[in-house]
Amino acid sequence: MKHTLFKILTLFFIAYSSAQNLDVSGTVQDGTGFPIPGANVIVKNTSKGAVTDFDGNFTIANIEIGSTLIFSYVGYITQEVIVTDNKKLTVQLAEDLATLEEVVVIGYGTQTKKEITGAVSVVSSETIEELKPTRIEQAIQGQVPGVNITSQSGSPGGNITIQIRGISTNGDTRPLILVDGNVIEDLSVINPSDIESLNIIKDATAGIYGVRAANGVVLITTKTGRKNMPLTFEYNAYAGFQQTTRKIPVLNATEYAVLTNEAFAAGGETPPFNDLTTVGVGTDWQDEVFENAPIQNHSIIIRGGTEKSGYSYSGSFLTQDGIVGGSKSNFTRFTNKVNYNVDILDNLKVISGLLLTRSNKRNLSENALGSVLFNALNMAPTLSVRDENGNFTLAEGLGNEVINPIAQTADSYNRTKIMRLSGNAGLVYNFLDHFIAQTNIQANYSEVRSHVFRPIVNYGSGKVFNIDRSEVTEGLNYFRDYTFDAFLKYENLIDDTHNIKLLLGTSIFQTTGVFTGKKGFDIIDNNVLNANIDNASDVIDVNQGLGFDPRFDSRLLSYFGRVQYDYKSKYLFSAVIRRDGSTNFGPKNKFGYFPSGSIGWVASEEDFLLDNSFINFLKLRASYGILGNDRIPSFGFISLLDGEGTYVLDNQLAFGSALGAISNPEIRWEKQKAFDIGVDMRLWDNKINITADYFKRRTEDLLVIPQVSGILGAAAPGSSPPIINAGIVENKGFEFAIGYADSSGEDFNFNVNYNFTVLDNEVISVSAEGDFLTGGSFGVGQDPPLRMEAGFPIGYYRGFKTNGIFQNQSEVDSEPTINDRVQPGDIRFVDINNDGVIDDDDKTDIGNPFADATMGLNLSMDYKNFDFTAYAFASIGNDIVRNYERNQNLTNRPRYFLDRWTGEGTSNVSPRATIGANSNGLFSDYFVEDGSFVRLQNIQLGYTFPRTSDDSKVEKFRLYVSANNLFTLTEYRGYDPTASTGAPVGGGIDPGFYPNAKTFLLGVNLKF
Repeated sequence: MKHTLFKILTLFFIAYSSAQNLDVSGTVQDGTGFPIPGANVIVKNTSKGAVTDFDGNFTIANIEIGSTLIFSYVGYITQEVIVTDNKKLTVQLAEDLATLEEVVVIGYGTQTKKEITGAVSVVSSETIEELKPTRIEQAIQGQVPGVNITSQSGSPGGNITIQIRGISTNGDTRPLILVDGNVIEDLSVINPSDIESLNIIKDATAGIYGVRAANGVVLITTKTGRKNMPLTFEYNAYAGFQQTTRKIPVLNATEYAVLTNEAFAAGGETPPFNDLTTVGVGTDWQDEVFENAPIQNHSIIIRGGTEKSGYSYSGSFLTQDGIVGGSKSNFTRFTNKVNYNVDILDNLKVISGLLLTRSNKRNLSENALGSVLFNALNMAPTLSVRDENGNFTLAEGLGNEVINPIAQTADSYNRTKIMRLSGNAGLVYNFLDHFIAQTNIQANYSEVRSHVFRPIVNYGSGKVFNIDRSEVTEGLNYFRDYTFDAFLKYENLIDDTHNIKLLLGTSIFQTTGVFTGKKGFDIIDNNVLNANIDNASDVIDVNQGLGFDPRFDSRLLSYFGRVQYDYKSKYLFSAVIRRDGSTNFGPKNKFGYFPSGSIGWVASEEDFLLDNSFINFLKLRASYGILGNDRIPSFGFISLLDGEGTYVLDNQLAFGSALGAISNPEIRWEKQKAFDIGVDMRLWDNKINITADYFKRRTEDLLVIPQVSGILGAAAPGSSPPIINAGIVENKGFEFAIGYADSSGEDFNFNVNYNFTVLDNEVISVSAEGDFLTGGSFGVGQDPPLRMEAGFPIGYYRGFKTNGIFQNQSEVDSEPTINDRVQPGDIRFVDINNDGVIDDDDKTDIGNPFADATMGLNLSMDYKNFDFTAYAFASIGNDIVRNYERNQNLTNRPRYFLDRWTGEGTSNVSPRATIGANSNGLFSDYFVEDGSFVRLQNIQLGYTFPRTSDDSKVEKFRLYVSANNLFTLTEYRGYDPTASTGAPVGGGIDPGFYPNAKTFLLGVNLKF
């Protein structure tokens, strides 16, 4: 009996002991569900463990219940899991963004942050998600030092300009934009929710991309599926409303009547308002024009993968009314994007993608003399929107350009539809262990359809916008381009010491386009419903008689090579040589060679810093290279018959061809010499991240169109002066970025980042006739106010310098004046050359549109399930020209005219009110204002609901509220200090820019 009891107890003990030890298996994934091969799984405080296989799977036998497993992989945050049963584990490791092993996309490949020797900045998908931009460019402003974003218009779908490290050419300043390696000219076709990462190359290392990279490179990687990735579904949406950030204070009806009477009296005319007591407040035309406008966006992303393939689909819908005109300036965009990658063989991979974008933009007149906002500012407040008969009020007596802006909006029928299809396909072949051969072809096809109906309208006597014969214009423009890349890579790590990467390749690019369109007249019933060419008479080709070639064709052929080497990840070296050929140059200058190189030293890997507890990482780097630029119209080196030849045959006009632009067979590559020296540091347990760069970029042989003598015939229809190489521009500056990230306990994390850039731009020489070039426009009939001239910033303002207001007649008599009509109360111009005469020789530098410094401040905090972010941007030292005042007898005025000169000692800033002839409207520093500003770009508060159970199919459910462009602190008196045409010589003049809207949003993020 005792023996039997002992056996039973022994068996029970063995069974119980065995129950406490388990075989544990599972899968290790990243945050997207993609398996991580090579991850380490260790039983804590033991040497027992495993390494995940190619599919991220692992198995560890005989583990005691209650043991802790440690999961780790380079670039991810280490995670611990306690074993409670033998249920299969699925462990997702979060990326450790503070590590140096994060992979960054560079030219035709990738590098870790640690290995990069160039000036490369990264904007994460999290940042883009937090900002909720309608366009990607809006997410870059303030995030990346050295990159400035200017809005050409705040209207829905309006153009945005990206400038990297200033303006170094007076031509095309756009950077090269690549999405998954494919060229995209316009970022508006990309849904911001699709972006995985956004990298910006700012220095000479961009030279691997050749001629199109002279202004920098924007590299975008989109979210795609991966092999063995479970099916995931994301839905992101927001909706809200927009409103104007400000209204310009103008005179109400009574103030307007008082000032108008005074101006008429000063001009010797009878005041038009007899009884000021009956005038009242009148119409606030800005209140009539501006409105709260809705906006909404919906996007879905589906991703997954099989054992040999990865796939993804994303679709989005955005619709946005305008704060001016509402649905009359609506912008709607649909995007559909598909990616599919598959391993045909173990060493042969096919990659493919397709992007379809459709947009519909309704346009109002904006950013010009006679635009809707220009008219809202200048329209008389004594006039009502409609007269007693219910018809729109006519703007009589307000000059030829100012009309009723509400009537103008009602009569606007202007629509642009764009369809863009982008596709890419490629093969990746691995062979002989260290070699990779890859070929890609990418093509873009776009159709731009425009439809403009101009009904018969009458806005008042003599208005330039009156139409006495209805017309419709239908345009259809085609754009095609393709890029073919083929390259061979060799990558080898020898003895865990010498890391060698070689690249050799070729690239072919062609872009073509055709512009077509027809115009017809006399639309049936003057009704927009009948507005098409089939219902029109006297139909003509829109290109007829313009001396304009409706076709273009431009091609590039390139060969390139790159060597990358590092020794123990400590000493870094990279060199590139690229040979580019362009059809924009003649046979003698068609090809150019453009070398670049960079070096780096990871000092923190040296013995004297290896165990330093404060300096975790320290890298010094430098780069220098020459990049080419060919962004000019095609075939400028030969004479073409694309000018206008007009003849009279049988008493009728006949249109033929004539020589177009004057040719120059000697034009050659514009060359940019770029130098950069920088430092990257991580301090204090990687909590502090610092990057600093000094850069200098000198552009030589600028491709410009000079001013030439009229006897050359360059002013003939369809003709123009020749393109020449004439000028040197230099940009130099300093960039600095610092970030601090930390946590307090398990529930609170915060991150703060600050960056600034200082930039100096100077024209070294302009080797053209007159030694300067002009651009821009101010007022009516005045000389172009901007110049490109040696010794000054490119595109500086040139005008009269002022010295207050003439207070009495003795001052007028004793000082130089511009003419004999000057009276007390008029602006006093400075005699710069002291010759006793005020004339064009006294015009001087009175400012420029370029900021001396830009700054960004970004803050994010997480507390338990709450998250908060705020982003701010500042620009200091840029000037803006106020050009939205139409100085006509009966136009309205901004409220600062109330501080006008009314007698000696009353004002030394604002001139008198008068309708008499005067010089106060001549371009001078009176119209130049400080455009410095600080803007709170985004503030957002979100809450992520906790998962109800581990089996819940909802991985993420987040709600948030957000405000964009919440407020702007500035002394500028116009609508928006951030707006500009973006022109190198001609920007910074404000005709009443459509302001960027203030937006309030409610959104949701769902992931299954």
